[in-house]
Amino acid sequence: MDTNPIPVTPELLNQVAYGTYFSPHSILGAHSDGDAVTIRTVRHMADAVEVVTEHGTYPATHEQDGVWVAVLPHAEISDYRLHVTYGSQTVETDDPYRFLPTLGEMDTYLISEGRHERLWDVLGAHLKTYEGPLGTVEGVAFAVWAPNAQAVRVVGDFNFWDGSGSAMRSLGVSGVWDLFLPGVGVGARYKFEILGPDGNWRQKADPMARATEIPPATASVVTDLFHTWEDKAWMDKRKVTDPHKGPMSIYEVHIGSWREGLGYRDLAEELVAHVVACGFTHVEFMPVAEHPFGGSWGYQVTSYFAPTSRYGTPDDFRYLVDKLHQAGIGVLLDWVPGHFPKDEWALANFDGTALYEDPDPMRGEHPDWGTLIFNYGRREVRNFLVANALYWLSEFHIDGLRVDAVASMLYLDYSRKDGQWRPNQYGGRENLEAISFLQEATATAYRVEPGVLMIAEESTAWPGVTAPTDAGGLGFGFKWNMGWMNDTLRYLAEDPVNRRWHHNELTFSLVYAFSEHFLLPISHDEVVYGKGSVLSKMPGDYWRQLAGVRSLFAYQWTHPGKQLIFMGCEFGQGGEWNAQYSLDWWHLDVPEHAGIMQLVTDLNKLYTDDPALWCDDHRGFEWIESNDADHNTIAYLRKSADIDGESDGSRILAVIVNFAGNPHDPYRVGLPFAGEWEEVLNTDSAEYGGSGVGNLGVVFAEDIPWMGRPASVEMRVPPLGAVVLRPKRS
Repeated sequence: MDTNPIPVTPELLNQVAYGTYFSPHSILGAHSDGDAVTIRTVRHMADAVEVVTEHGTYPATHEQDGVWVAVLPHAEISDYRLHVTYGSQTVETDDPYRFLPTLGEMDTYLISEGRHERLWDVLGAHLKTYEGPLGTVEGVAFAVWAPNAQAVRVVGDFNFWDGSGSAMRSLGVSGVWDLFLPGVGVGARYKFEILGPDGNWRQKADPMARATEIPPATASVVTDLFHTWEDKAWMDKRKVTDPHKGPMSIYEVHIGSWREGLGYRDLAEELVAHVVACGFTHVEFMPVAEHPFGGSWGYQVTSYFAPTSRYGTPDDFRYLVDKLHQAGIGVLLDWVPGHFPKDEWALANFDGTALYEDPDPMRGEHPDWGTLIFNYGRREVRNFLVANALYWLSEFHIDGLRVDAVASMLYLDYSRKDGQWRPNQYGGRENLEAISFLQEATATAYRVEPGVLMIAEESTAWPGVTAPTDAGGLGFGFKWNMGWMNDTLRYLAEDPVNRRWHHNELTFSLVYAFSEHFLLPISHDEVVYGKGSVLSKMPGDYWRQLAGVRSLFAYQWTHPGKQLIFMGCEFGQGGEWNAQYSLDWWHLDVPEHAGIMQLVTDLNKLYTDDPALWCDDHRGFEWIESNDADHNTIAYLRKSADIDGESDGSRILAVIVNFAGNPHDPYRVGLPFAGEWEEVLNTDSAEYGGSGVGNLGVVFAEDIPWMGRPASVEMRVPPLGAVVLRPKRS
């Protein structure tokens, strides 16, 4: 037997010794030359190294720069361990360089093609177990995409943040690097140390990390799924239910300031109870993915696959979602694929090049936000984002994603002056790559996870946001109706004596209400940055402000479209939202504010119980009176789309909203037929904090034509109030 090791040049041994070689596994580990096996390992500062196999123990000799080598008299070695002596202490350890890649050829092919829909299963950090003649080996497989790197090392608390002995291997043209580290487990903190083409090392958090340290610490953390889901009934129903055709009343939540100091598991008790009591159908969480700056509210994401550790572990967040589902509440999540921050330890300049961000300076940065823009034309980046959407929908059972700032993605000239942007290949301002990405994201989400929702926060008149992708649309299920929100709040900010001159702002939304599938938002954006609370937007004294909030909500809940309100609005919080503090829950000790929450609860019950209110078909809405600007009053019918004739009173409601500061008594309203109509809701009811102007529960419509209707009723319409009528049921 030849006792000489397989030769390696001193230059190459030096690179291997200090983790700068792209293929360390080709030198380290066990390599056979037919008659014997050469085993090399990097053990800096060691005094002695022995190789232990099932056949015996073999001493190794120091070769160069901390590289030790042994030659074993066997043609093949299936398993071995290392006994490493440092001074008087000897430890047994495994060798990471004896293991094959954890990614298969199909994985690397799909990554290269940008088509790996479960990217999180192969990249990042994953627990692995291997069986061998010398026993079971447990550890973590690390993998990262860094195609322009010269070398990549894993550093962490398991190797004292020294990666010289933990160099990863390149898996060829896929740009993926891989390494299995025995002995590493859940809770280990780590980063990737990347040697860029410029010759500089950079420590980077794992883009695919599924857990992180608590900010301001920035390391990634090894984790795994231990939660046992108990929402099977919900998930089974989700697969066969079209959520676009059902009721959707959304409660938007910023986790950190709903009640300060609560974690995911606390919220699973307190938030769930509150949402159920108020009757909302869905909760929408502002971004949960890890972000270093709390003041961004989560909209500047650094770890797209990790729920923020501020409030608990990933399993704790799963527990919260699980509890919401068990209570019958859907869960929506803000998703931010439009931009990411420049933090040097995160995605920016990841492998020493513009990898995730667009390299074109006219397309790669948001001038307003100081953040970077993804390179939507690069297939691996698109894969990263599409897989991220699927990750939340699949692994965390999220029922829908609200995509933030879609307009900023669609337009090349978004927030840019002339000369700061470059037209597309056809000379237009549309970002063709971003459009294609959004279409891919929505279509893939609906295909892979039937029953989920994709919602666009899109503030322009871009056509076909909610049209199917095969018809050229973006493929979203809903679009935030920013026009309705802006017009309505602007109208309500006017003193009632001036509203007659702004009546079109109240009615214009119905001109386009059915051009897209809309969601009506009163979101966090309307109660921050000096805009004041919804209550403070209302003119007049305290009573009129409270009444204004009640009339707004009645109008919102009965207007075509789904609806969303931000936390605190449900009880009329007086102060502007501040993400650093809890909501002003003490308001609920004030009867008038408790009354607003009771109104929201009753509106949610009326809404979810009556299909007429969640019919988003154009057949579900008819004006009764849209032009009574002198009285600041509008009236309309809400009907189920399947209603057969106007006489079917089981699925029809009449809504009369008075935005004047005085009551109208009497006020004649046209109705589709005569008979008894119940006053099923009156926002001026004393139980809501109102003055009690009403109609004693029932009105009697006569065969007197009015407002183009065959019947009508004289009734009392309260000041700054809304009344909802329904044909009396026998």
